[in-house]
Amino acid sequence: MSRVRADEEEYWHSSKFRAFTFDDEDDELSQLKESKRAVNSLRDIVDDDDDDLERVSWSGEPVGSISWSIKETASSSTSSLDGRDSSLQKGSSSYAALPKQASSYSLSSLFKGRNKLPSFQSLSDALTDTGVKNYAPELRRPRAEYKDYSSDWSPKDTVRRMQRGKVCSLERFRSLQDKLVLLDEAVAGHDGNVITAVLIFLKRTLRREILFRELEVRQVALCHLIHFLRETGEQKFLLDLLRFLDRTEEVALSQYREHLNIQDVEKRREFLKGCIGLPFSAEDTSHIQDHYTLLERQIIIEANDRHLEMAGQSELFRKYPRKASILNMPLVTTLFYSCFYHYTEAEGMFSSPTNLKKTFKIPDKQYVLTALAARAKLRAWGDVDALLTTKNWLGYTKKKAPIGFHRVVEILQRNSAPVQVLQEYVRLVEDVETRLNLATKYKCHDVVIETYRDLKDRIQLTAYKCKVERGSAEEEKINSILNNMQIRWKN
Repeated sequence: MSRVRADEEEYWHSSKFRAFTFDDEDDELSQLKESKRAVNSLRDIVDDDDDDLERVSWSGEPVGSISWSIKETASSSTSSLDGRDSSLQKGSSSYAALPKQASSYSLSSLFKGRNKLPSFQSLSDALTDTGVKNYAPELRRPRAEYKDYSSDWSPKDTVRRMQRGKVCSLERFRSLQDKLVLLDEAVAGHDGNVITAVLIFLKRTLRREILFRELEVRQVALCHLIHFLRETGEQKFLLDLLRFLDRTEEVALSQYREHLNIQDVEKRREFLKGCIGLPFSAEDTSHIQDHYTLLERQIIIEANDRHLEMAGQSELFRKYPRKASILNMPLVTTLFYSCFYHYTEAEGMFSSPTNLKKTFKIPDKQYVLTALAARAKLRAWGDVDALLTTKNWLGYTKKKAPIGFHRVVEILQRNSAPVQVLQEYVRLVEDVETRLNLATKYKCHDVVIETYRDLKDRIQLTAYKCKVERGSAEEEKINSILNNMQIRWKN
């Protein structure tokens, strides 16, 4: 039995394989070989001059130094001699007993045969050291993309690459002929962005007279440039171009648009006064004159109303304070303002609605619609009735609405008109179906009952009886009509 055991021990000790135990650890020689192989593998990646970055252990010493290797070897040999429980205690005491050695060699320097400076960097210093090189591989563009910056592209190829979003330098096109060919190719490509880019290049590199002369025979490029100048606000360049092209009306309109940039009211009024003499067409000249007159009226109305509002002399201004200034407002807004605050003023006053209607030739439909909205907002139902009442040459009065009574009903309903007022104008709607729809929608029961009576529709009138309240005056009216023997019902 002892001989068999001896043979087994001899086999395990003589074989290259060893039995597994929990206490086995690499000896000093295997650790050094392993470290040497790691350093040699790093040598293929990192240059020989790069030894600045060091790893530091918890004790403050560089990982890979001789003292670190000795301590690691000592702790390994101690743990292999003792049991698993005792190795945790004795290993820590033996590690503390060894003195710290400040070695001037690192493990990488040892295998390379080179010295190291006696002072070691800390971990934070090594990571923040600017001398440490970055060995990440450089990501370069494909060679094909470098051709974007080459100077051998033809105008046609340049336009095609610009259409695909490639960066192309246009500076190589120096002669006038090359620039014009480039512009023609851009126009032929039907790409507005490319045309605009080429025009910006020509605008920067050509004299104005030459550019204007060449664009005069290239209408597509000319339209692109004019639009570009208007969008960017290059007013002086645009006016020079339009004058060269002898477009006098466009020059006048471009100058007129400059009033939008003038904030001061008095300066804007003077500018508009000067625009009246510009070479506009007859129709445009009347519009400029109306604009100037309207602003002049607004200045007068604003000054007077501001004084009344601050003095508190007008009850209307106290009850309905102004929310904004009337200056620079459109004509319809000014008319609504006048109908709201100055409706009863005489025609001779600048702020009178009738004066505005006569001065600016406002159509009856527009005037009635605006005045109706203003007076209905104030719930002035008497003014609404007077606005829609006309008198003929015989003295007879008649209700008339240029906008249609169905729109009158809608405006009155939006301003919370009472049912009695609504019923009066619903009755005046000519179309029977529209009248029934409006009367049913806004609960004008009398109009619905009278309409079914006039249509002699007994079935619909009986059905509508169920929609009114029991015992109400509307129910009694329906019963009275149904019991009337003189009506010849159609059904």
